Amino acid sequence: MTGLRTLGLRKTYHSPPPVAAHAAGLGFFAARRAGPKSEIVALDGISLEVRAGEVFGLLGPNGAGKSTTVGILTTRVRPTAGQAWIGPHDVWKEQVPAKRLIGVVPQRPNLDFALTAREILLFHGAYFGLPSRERTRRAASLLDRFKLTDRADHIVRGFSGGMMQRLSLARAMMHDPSVLFLDEPSAGLDPQTRLLLWDIVREYNRGGKTILLTTHNMDEADALCHRIAIIDHGRIISLGTPAELKAGIPGGYLLRLRFARAVPDLLAPLAALSGVREVRAAAADAADLYADRGGSLIPEVVNLASAAGVDLLDVHIAEPSLENLFLHHTGRSLRE
Repeated sequence: MTGLRTLGLRKTYHSPPPVAAHAAGLGFFAARRAGPKSEIVALDGISLEVRAGEVFGLLGPNGAGKSTTVGILTTRVRPTAGQAWIGPHDVWKEQVPAKRLIGVVPQRPNLDFALTAREILLFHGAYFGLPSRERTRRAASLLDRFKLTDRADHIVRGFSGGMMQRLSLARAMMHDPSVLFLDEPSAGLDPQTRLLLWDIVREYNRGGKTILLTTHNMDEADALCHRIAIIDHGRIISLGTPAELKAGIPGGYLLRLRFARAVPDLLAPLAALSGVREVRAAAADAADLYADRGGSLIPEVVNLASAAGVDLLDVHIAEPSLENLFLHHTGRSLRE
């Protein structure tokens, strides 16, 4: 079995700053040529270890650095600093042996639209040196497993998004890689296709394969992953099993309250309620309560608000979840 690890991964991109030189008589293109470049930090020193045979998730919003991490590990993105290994191989010093160990399902399907589904799998198998009889057998088996047999000899240009995603995963598994990378694998999929994908991922992992997936779907991370690293702004902010991460939320329950007007003087009385572990101002007229109980707190919150002469407009109660954990660490929704 094969694991992977990174040490101090950093990736910065450079882009021109916003055009602000017209007053000096410079046009748009002159500003792009002459202006200083700004640095965008995509990864800020990420170190992690994915154990051989586990399903490991990178959970975070769009732009957090998940896809950049996968890009470095799969040799598509060169890091600014740091190292990454697939098994014993440094991915940038030993690219060929590292690539032989991995399969990649990109965020957006990159299939050859001029080929049939079967041809895509057969050509992929040939690229990795599989004998003709073996790649024919594997292609047929994967087409059946992914419910694509009836479309096996059709040009993929006419496939739905879900069918393309299933074929992308089948292609990545064609050479039986030790490590499988799934970048937002269920984005845009219907529920039935998503559940089929989850079943196949679990089955592949039971064969001893290591899987790293990126997602901003909390249900997906909770359902599939043995361990999860929550990533935001290019840094890992929390790491552990789903159960461990959810247990780290103060009190467990999150009550999101919205009032009719700003309520800064209400935060301290709310924090003094029995079972409330933490109170945070979510906005001038809103507060987040982390507490040991949920619905039973509402009458007491209403009484406090009434005594302060303000109406409680909205209450949302959430049980322990990875979404709540992300809110607690960052103060913003995973979907923002």
